[in-house]
Amino acid sequence: MKIKGRVWKFGDNIDTDVIIPYKYKARTNDPYELAQHAMEGIDPEFSKKVKPGDVIVAGKNFGCGSSREQAPVAIKYAGISAVIAESFARIFYRNAFNIGLPPLIIPGISEKVEEGDEVEIDLREGTVKILRTGEILRFKPVKGFMEELLHEGGIVNYYKKHGRFPWEPERR
Repeated sequence: MKIKGRVWKFGDNIDTDVIIPYKYKARTNDPYELAQHAMEGIDPEFSKKVKPGDVIVAGKNFGCGSSREQAPVAIKYAGISAVIAESFARIFYRNAFNIGLPPLIIPGISEKVEEGDEVEIDLREGTVKILRTGEILRFKPVKGFMEELLHEGGIVNYYKKHGRFPWEPERR
């Protein structure tokens, strides 16, 4: 799976309260309404500026704070195709895979990219190419079941298509 998009850059410790403020999370689970308020705690105009395929690049501990699963949903439905960070809060990382949003870990990426850069991501090869500089950064490729989750668009879509998970016995 390959992704090409423009970078939106954020710092360290971006918590779920700024990704999707509670007042919206408490009001709805509609992913399209949540998307209208994605990253509003930092940039109130973010959802109006982001384009489908764009990528978030962040520092350490992205998605910290509460375990609200609406945070990766808001980002994905705003049009973000992947989040690359130096590290993630564990629950955000798993929630991102569960909804089909690739969370990629690349230590030091914040120093390599600038907001507005174009990047090409190859999930299978584990590479991110910064088009401005030509530099290629590496991450652990997404393989196995996690790759399938991303390909299917998340865990719910995976189950709808296959009717079971790989670790479950086949039904007769």
